Amino acid sequence: MPLPNDEKLIALSEEILSEFAKIFGPHPGFRPVHAKGMMLTGTFTPSAEAAGLTRAQHAVQASTPVTVRFSDSTGLPLVPDNDANADPRGMAIRFNLAEHVHTDIVAHSANGFPATDGREFLEFLREVTQEDKAKVQEFVGSHPKALAFVQAITPLPASFAQEKYFGLTAMKFTNKDGVSRYGRYTIAPEAPEEHLSAEEAAAKGENYLFEELTERVGKGTIRFKLTVQVAEDGDVVNDATVHWPEDRKVVELGTIELKELVADDAQEQKKIIFDPIPRLDGIEPSEDPLLELRAAVYLISGRRRRAAPAE
Repeated sequence: MPLPNDEKLIALSEEILSEFAKIFGPHPGFRPVHAKGMMLTGTFTPSAEAAGLTRAQHAVQASTPVTVRFSDSTGLPLVPDNDANADPRGMAIRFNLAEHVHTDIVAHSANGFPATDGREFLEFLREVTQEDKAKVQEFVGSHPKALAFVQAITPLPASFAQEKYFGLTAMKFTNKDGVSRYGRYTIAPEAPEEHLSAEEAAAKGENYLFEELTERVGKGTIRFKLTVQVAEDGDVVNDATVHWPEDRKVVELGTIELKELVADDAQEQKKIIFDPIPRLDGIEPSEDPLLELRAAVYLISGRRRRAAPAE
């Protein structure tokens, strides 16, 4: 995918990447955030309802190969899994539609985001990483979006496979009849959700989540349900910080089944660049300003990651 032809957007993306580097330090070859991760492969099988929402290829064909990356937060490649800063967790899904043809979903385990646009997000990064914790608390307390995000972060999960993930930005879904509706993704585990107390988390090892994930997939298939909450007329669809009422219709898109670890995982993680913009017929981006920004940040950092020398 090409970089957008927008100098202001590129400059803002560079500012955000510079801020991440100040916070976490430089780690060539790794992502600026969600640096620690693991990838699995499997399949996506659409539900009977899926085609009624979208004519996208993976919603209408029998099944689609997927690659999924689970991750801890922060830009630290060795962040302990039981560090509270490793929340929220990430889940990125690539639907492999054909050779060099794909579409992605990027989600995380907090059902919220601290900012509506890139400038607000940059301010959030600069304020919440201050050493003066009183100033941090003052900022969060006086900024409702930041406060809602912090409150949405769940406790440490027992497993990546027992956590729920949210695609925060709305997408425009169009079916074969040309009917379009906006919606947001939720990815829910088949296994019961489970989170740890502070005492339970402290007793875990630094890599407990990735070790558990390896053990779990070695014993059998890991499953998630992919759903879309559908907006109604009048709902805000261009602001990731605005939640829709819980009574909005939810459409089940299908089931993700993860069956094995990716071979040469470190190299494949370095190479893959997930794209928050769908870029396929049947699913379009909304006008949420975070989408183009995130796509630019991912692409710029991804190119740098690929170019970094092997360790």
